[in-house]
Order: sequence, then structure tokens, then C-alpha cells
Amino acid sequence: MAILLTASLLLASFSPAYADPKLSDLKLPAGFQIETIAKIPNARGMTFSPSGTLFVGSRTEGRVYAVKFDRDWKNPKIYPVALNFEQPVGVAFKDGDLYFSSISKIYKIKDVEKDLMNSPKPVLVTDQLPDKAHHGWKFIAFGPDGMLYVPIGAPCNVCDEKGFSNIMRMKPDGTGLEVYASGIRNTVGFDWHPTTKELWFTENGRDWMGDDIPPCELNHAPKAGMHFGFPYCHGSKILDPVYGKDKKCADYTTPAFELQAHVAPLGMRFYRGKMFPEKFRNQFFVAEHGSWNRSKKSGYRLMLATTKAGKITSYEPFVDGFMKNEKAWGRPVDVENAPDGSLIVSDDEANAIYRITYSSPK
Repeated sequence: MAILLTASLLLASFSPAYADPKLSDLKLPAGFQIETIAKIPNARGMTFSPSGTLFVGSRTEGRVYAVKFDRDWKNPKIYPVALNFEQPVGVAFKDGDLYFSSISKIYKIKDVEKDLMNSPKPVLVTDQLPDKAHHGWKFIAFGPDGMLYVPIGAPCNVCDEKGFSNIMRMKPDGTGLEVYASGIRNTVGFDWHPTTKELWFTENGRDWMGDDIPPCELNHAPKAGMHFGFPYCHGSKILDPVYGKDKKCADYTTPAFELQAHVAPLGMRFYRGKMFPEKFRNQFFVAEHGSWNRSKKSGYRLMLATTKAGKITSYEPFVDGFMKNEKAWGRPVDVENAPDGSLIVSDDEANAIYRITYSSPK
């Protein structure tokens, strides 16, 4: 009954069309438009089901939502399908079931779309993850190998603790848990290249080394067993002042691309649709959540990374303007491909879901 009541309140509160005047501040390339299509409290990770239901995790709200749209992406119907969980940021969909993360556990809701108003009680998949809350919220996704990939962030700004700072993977039933990649401070977004099926991920750099170092990173992990340097080496050549003693950055995998310090890259997705011009196909978008401890703010935008032959050839703003006069009104979190080829972006500061579309400029 609690879920039914909450769903009714959400439907009543968030159903009208959203004419957000702040969106006029945003700058996009010619031919692209952005609109708010839903208001979701603290919207974080996202995934679509094959039938077009959008599932959205949250961090501070402790809820997972399902969102149904009409053909014109209007009149969203919003259903809370999981309530009162510890930072259920990540969501993933497989074989009719919705998987979502918490700090130390992974849950799933079986056959979740059968009745969104009265969704089944989530069942535990695994409780074998660390319970440290610092960097404990988790983006999750199924890889091309059918395994569920789960990051384990460092339980600190910088430290060297066994069992943390990696990306793990497991079978859908929670068995076979293993480390895929290590030396990763904290990733809150990853995806696989549509053609090569190789893993790419974002990484947040450590704090308190200054405004401009160390860099945040984009990383490429084409095989299992790679070590990306944390906590010993930051970026391609910056040894940590404490943990970098007697270490060499050359002993670790260097970043595919170094970003500005503290931009906080979170969600990333390769573009797989056909709505955007062909040059965007198989390139990826990165949500820069934005800095929190830099004297002059950085990030707060959606970026486009262009790749060729496994290398990043350019990295440039795609949607800019979430910050004005050093005050951010929006903070992009995750990016997702919509079934119609548009691009969906979550924003946990503006409590919004945006849709980016393209039409040939006249």
C-alpha cells in the first residue's frame, strides 16, 4: 500500500509538462535541442528495458523509480519500485529483471514490468561487497559477456586498502565474484565499445593536491587484470606524496585521456542510435558532475569523447551552461541511449531527466 500511495503522489506531482527556463542557458551544437521530460528526486544511474521503461536510481532518496512515457515523451508516469535502500544509485536490466545496487549489496526485482504499481519485493543477489560508505555508491551494468560489473570505490580520499579500488564482476545470480580491473580510485560510469566490446570507464582523481592536479581520467580496459595506478600513481606521471614512494608510474596502465582536475566525470555511454549524425556513432558522452573543492569550479557539463582505433582523439563540450557565475543550477550524472536514438541525461541537482534530440538545422 505504501508503494501505491507514493506512486499516486508522484504521478500527481510530476505529470505536467516541464517548461524549464534555465534550459535556455545551455549551449548545444547546431541542430540539437534539450528538454526536461521528467522530474525525479536526486536522479542518478539509468537504464532502459527493451520495452522502453526508464529505470532511475537515486543516492540520497534511497529509491529506485520506473518511468513510462507516451509516444511524444510527455506525461511521464513515475513509479517507485524500491523504497528505503542504502544509496541505490546503480540500475541494470536483464531478462525481465531489474538489478540495483546498494552500499554492500546487489538486489533484483523479478519480472519488474509486470505490475509497476505493485512491484514485487526486491530479492538479494549478493551481500558479499564491502560496507564502507565512502565512495560506496555503485554504478552497475551488464557487460557483453553477460556478467554484472560492479565498482568498489576507495573508502577514502587516498589509501591502500585490500579489497577496494577496483571493478568486479559476477554472474547474474551473484556467484563467481572476481576482480576485473584494479588500481581505480572510484568509477561511477562505464560502457563497452559497440564494435570492439572493450570496456571504457571514468575515474575521479584524488583531492587535496591542489586546484589543477591530479587529473580526473578516462580509462580503457580491453582485458582483465590491468592495474590503473591508484593509490600509487595519479594520471600518467604524478606519484602520490605518501603511497608513491618507491613506485614508478610506468609500472601501471596510463589513462586513455587526462581530464581537468576535479571535474568529477561520472556516467558515460557510447552513442548507439541513429537520430544523431553519423559522426556521433560509436563515440561516447561523459557527464562531468562538477568540482566541490576547487577555488574556481570546473565541470558541470556534458562532454563528447571521440575515439579512433582505441585512442581518444578529441574531448570537447557538448552541453555547457549548467553553471552561471560560479553557481551551478544543474549537475549531470548519467547518460543513456533512448530506444528512438535520442540521448537521456540525469541531473541530481535539478532533480531532472533531460532528453537531447537532433533535427537538421535549416
